[in-house]
Amino acid sequence: QVQLVESGGGLVQPGGSLRLSCAASGFRFSNYDIKWYRQAPGKERELVAGITTVGGATNYVDSVKGRFTISTDNAKNTVYLQMNSLKPEDTAVYSCNAEGRGIYYGSRYWGKGTLVTVSS
Repeated sequence: QVQLVESGGGLVQPGGSLRLSCAASGFRFSNYDIKWYRQAPGKERELVAGITTVGGATNYVDSVKGRFTISTDNAKNTVYLQMNSLKPEDTAVYSCNAEGRGIYYGSRYWGKGTLVTVSS
């Protein structure tokens, strides 16, 4: 059974930090790229960061560069999103997404998301 389970969301004050986790199971983790998306109330879903599980290449949306760091622990089939210097505009539901590479191209999985609220 394929699963992507996010955790680590919560309420944090502006300037604070959170670390989100995305635990994957049921598919060949090393053949997928993992991305974090977020969707704020009334807004479209936005790609926040992505990482290739082989090689570790990363990319970020401009608004989080220098504040967020995506990383992977392939031994645990888990991807992390370290979020520092959080701002109220970072408030959103954060979801992880797995996209297949090579022979797995076109295969795509989603987690259910975890809520991050940045407020004083």
